[in-house]
Amino acid sequence: MKLDEGFLHSMQDAMKLLRTRGPQEAAAALQRVLGRQARHVPPSPQGDAPAVQQPGTFTTHTFANAAGHRTYKLYVPKHHSGQPLPLVVMLHGCTQDADDFAAGTQMNALAERDGCIVVYPVQLQRANTSKCWNWFKPADQRRDSGEPALIAGITREVMTKHAVDPARVFVAGLSAGGAMAAIMIRAYPDLYAAACVHSGLAAGAAHDLPSALAAMRGGKAPHARSVEAPKRPLIVFHGDADATVHPSNAAELLRGFGDQAIVFDEASHVEAGKRTSTVERMKSAEGVDAELWLVHGAPHAWSGGSAYGSYTDVTGPDASAAMMHFFLDHPLQR
Repeated sequence: MKLDEGFLHSMQDAMKLLRTRGPQEAAAALQRVLGRQARHVPPSPQGDAPAVQQPGTFTTHTFANAAGHRTYKLYVPKHHSGQPLPLVVMLHGCTQDADDFAAGTQMNALAERDGCIVVYPVQLQRANTSKCWNWFKPADQRRDSGEPALIAGITREVMTKHAVDPARVFVAGLSAGGAMAAIMIRAYPDLYAAACVHSGLAAGAAHDLPSALAAMRGGKAPHARSVEAPKRPLIVFHGDADATVHPSNAAELLRGFGDQAIVFDEASHVEAGKRTSTVERMKSAEGVDAELWLVHGAPHAWSGGSAYGSYTDVTGPDASAAMMHFFLDHPLQR
């Protein structure tokens, strides 16, 4: 086995997980690292096949503005009609990168199937040692400031260089990336038509690291955020066994969408061996739609993702497919 620099960095990440989250998380991380090093590894017990190379292009780019610079990876599908396409901005979680997040969510395959472009901004390790988006810092929670300015800038650059339908630009993320997606949809309702927050937190849930840790445990920030009327549709996924970001954060994300919700029990609609979930669909007083998928027994992981990416739960309902369905049903209403 070749111990390249990426492998050594992954081992260091696993050791950090051992200290911060315990042996179970560390063991899972080591299994993922070893699986990537040994490409002859057979499919996982769940039957999940290795991610295959999609026929479109998956390229690396760099964007810079007054807030700094970030790289991003861009997937453009091979098979499409030539008409302007939807664009999905995918924000990875802590310790992840674009390749890992693409493999775990299988969004490039969906992009080919549904005819959309996917962009994966990448957080710098020197901006956050765990490569988390800094969703808890005030300077990174505002329009045209810090990381939101960089993510919006990347979004606009892709829109300029490719045939993108400006009414169908969406943002999604996992964990810290989900929290940043919540910030982006609140700060840029003119840019993004809808957002998906998976295992994340509400915009304004924290203002520094201690309040972030408190919010992740399910506590209230010392300075509670003000409830704003939602301007754009939101779909939320959260495992009710999430031990990293407390499931109560899902309800915080949906404050402002009203108390009335239609609840659909999805238990009869899942495949054998898959987790069940409860889905709530709600609407704000202004008529803005929201959807909550509470996945029963699920940990802090992308539901229905591939085992060849980190922080995925292969037995969950397919969050990527459900998210895309929600997105395509909600173009921007100006």
